[in-house]
Amino acid sequence: MIPARGGSKGIPLKNLQKVAGISLLARAINAAQASPSIDRVIVSTDHDGIAAEALRAGAEVAHRPAEIAGDTATSESALIHTLSTLDEDFDITVFMQCTSPFIDSASIENAVRTVRDDDADVVFSAVEDHSFLWRLDDDTQAVAVGHEASFRPRRQDRAKHFNETGAFYVMRTSGLIEHEHRFFGRIGIEEVPPEHAREIDDMSDLTLVRAIASTQETAQVIDVDALVTDFDGVHTDDGAYVDEDGNEQVRVHRGDGMGVSRLVKSGVPMMILSKERNPVVTRRAEKLGVDVAQGIDNKASILDAWITANDLDPARVAYVGNDINDLEAFDVVGWPIAVADAHPKVLAAARVILDRPGGRGAVREVCDLIPIPAEAAEPLPNPTLTSLRSPTGHPSTLAGHQSAAMSGHASAFPDQQPSIPRHQPQFTKRAEVSRANRKQVS
Repeated sequence: MIPARGGSKGIPLKNLQKVAGISLLARAINAAQASPSIDRVIVSTDHDGIAAEALRAGAEVAHRPAEIAGDTATSESALIHTLSTLDEDFDITVFMQCTSPFIDSASIENAVRTVRDDDADVVFSAVEDHSFLWRLDDDTQAVAVGHEASFRPRRQDRAKHFNETGAFYVMRTSGLIEHEHRFFGRIGIEEVPPEHAREIDDMSDLTLVRAIASTQETAQVIDVDALVTDFDGVHTDDGAYVDEDGNEQVRVHRGDGMGVSRLVKSGVPMMILSKERNPVVTRRAEKLGVDVAQGIDNKASILDAWITANDLDPARVAYVGNDINDLEAFDVVGWPIAVADAHPKVLAAARVILDRPGGRGAVREVCDLIPIPAEAAEPLPNPTLTSLRSPTGHPSTLAGHQSAAMSGHASAFPDQQPSIPRHQPQFTKRAEVSRANRKQVS
């Protein structure tokens, strides 16, 4: 069980803050679900947004009454309330806190085994601590805590001391209900390494764990079914060449094209989603053979519509961005990815940070991290451009394989705009081809 109130003070809605592109709540849920001994994962909350995130991550939700959701309410009260609402009894209860972002499911499993084997009634996570603690007395004089001020032994000569991490507590359920507290009976420790002991209380903690996650959680494989990218700052270095007449040109990376070709030939749906209105975006998408939506101010809605049209699971879609206007798209997908030189806010929200900067092989890098079948599907036919207008009236293009619904529409030029309702963007039938390809190799 994971108590997750909506009224955190230090960081508003702290449980929904993201580390490596995944909310703290979802990270805790994922760790619990990865432990084979855990049968059900339940989030106790008083907040609708937290409840929705819990359901998205695959947990159950127990709605927490207001009287046990305030600042003075104990976590134990939420645990006992949740247990009283369940339709079955459990011998062991695991209490987890999502303010610990690096919980290892193997450590949870070890702690559960210790209680299950009757070697302890309670096991909690802790890290070895070599600190010399002090407090101030009533006269503001320093007083040693747990050691003699006049004796300073070497670290290796000291008895082991442990610091409670707060990440998880494994308890015999009957004892929790009887004592109404997490500590009772025989108490054991599951020692965790320092890198798993980080806890988030304020913004400085959150900034630190995000930095740690960006170096520790480098993706070896990005296991997704579809890839969407921004254009400027991802396919390009976010710069432009401008001639004396105001015409712009951009530079792209040829290696990116090879990476995209590899995915397209295997049937992986792809789209370039850009706010940029320069037709070079569509020209590049046409050459790569991928869908494109440009001149888009609300990326989230277009991305969501494209995912639906392609019958995709948002959790298995990757989006690569570089600037703050990509953050709304990050919230739609399960794999928000940032190029190496992205805006700091984008880096903080990303699940994966690429080694390459935009326009310097970032697209190739992400394409190479996406697994494809050993035997690629047949190449898709050459794309036909179809055009839309954005709500602002500027040309907004969506290119791909022309479907029956789109047949007869003109190409993506301002003087050849088709009459497609602006509030109903249409997408290509590439999804049907992709699903067929996926079925052939499943």
